[in-house]
Amino acid sequence: MTSTPFHTQPRTPPDSWQRFGQIDWYPSDLSDHLYQAIIDIGDGIRLCVEAGGNPDNPVMIFVAGLGSQMLFWSDDFLKLFMEAGFFVIRFDNRDTGLSSKIQIDGLPRLNPLKMMLKMQAGLSNRQEQVAYTLTDMAEDVARLIKTLQLSQVNLVGASMGGMIAQIVAARYPKYIQNLILLFSTSNRAFLRPPNPKQFMTFIRRPESHSQRDMVRHSVWFMTAVGSPGHLDIKGTRAIAEKRYQRNFHPLGVSQQLTAILASGSILRFSRQIKAKTLIIHGDKDGLLPASHGKLLAKTIPNASFTLVQGLGHDLPAYYHAHLVDLISRHCR
Repeated sequence: MTSTPFHTQPRTPPDSWQRFGQIDWYPSDLSDHLYQAIIDIGDGIRLCVEAGGNPDNPVMIFVAGLGSQMLFWSDDFLKLFMEAGFFVIRFDNRDTGLSSKIQIDGLPRLNPLKMMLKMQAGLSNRQEQVAYTLTDMAEDVARLIKTLQLSQVNLVGASMGGMIAQIVAARYPKYIQNLILLFSTSNRAFLRPPNPKQFMTFIRRPESHSQRDMVRHSVWFMTAVGSPGHLDIKGTRAIAEKRYQRNFHPLGVSQQLTAILASGSILRFSRQIKAKTLIIHGDKDGLLPASHGKLLAKTIPNASFTLVQGLGHDLPAYYHAHLVDLISRHCR
């Protein structure tokens, strides 16, 4: 199956998309086979959403991780899911991409490293004043599902997105049929910390906020956390440039990080999940070592764990077909 460029397709999706409500869909400026919309989910939050495929097929929603725009879920990766028989939806989390930015005056300046060490030692950061928590971000996902009039979706979350997905699945079981967690965690204390090389990604900063320096920093970051031997430097640079030009909002990254740290352990949500869950982790993940995923598999009822040899904390093209096969079989 091949996709058809939008210039030979209607400017708006077919009538069958009306099942998602009164949404103003228009051709994506990121993809030849997806439509885009800015969707008001309430509470002052608007999410930039892209979707594609046959709406009669099972729905698969993708939740990105810390500081990542929807571009984390590459076009080629989503095409494979569409060809496998899914209707796909990706979106920018709050504070990233073209979704709403959270600006709260008067918030104290926090020390993420200090918060990280406290959380690792089993101490709480809940008393810290933060812009929002993971629970708030999970509410965004639940409201998006409700706004699109969906139910029984397949929810895929990567890293922080996997934490968000766990909270959604625990709090809104009627919405989730299958849950897939990619290199994620319960955020529990005393788990194995990142390896030194990967831990540096929390400390090292770009030389400036210029496009050139931000792109260079992105390439360094992916070299540190990605799958060894599978880094596409040219592709990484192109995506970093597109992210920068689309929307550069460094405050969003720091606010999402403090959301993770202030939320602390989400084990109370993990234990409540009723959806059939697939946990995928790479044995080369130095940012969130595989022991995090193994603990999740022991904590979440009805969960299975798959270790992928050579995979780091990313989704290189080399692994796309294998991951799509694993996830598709889980959702059948």
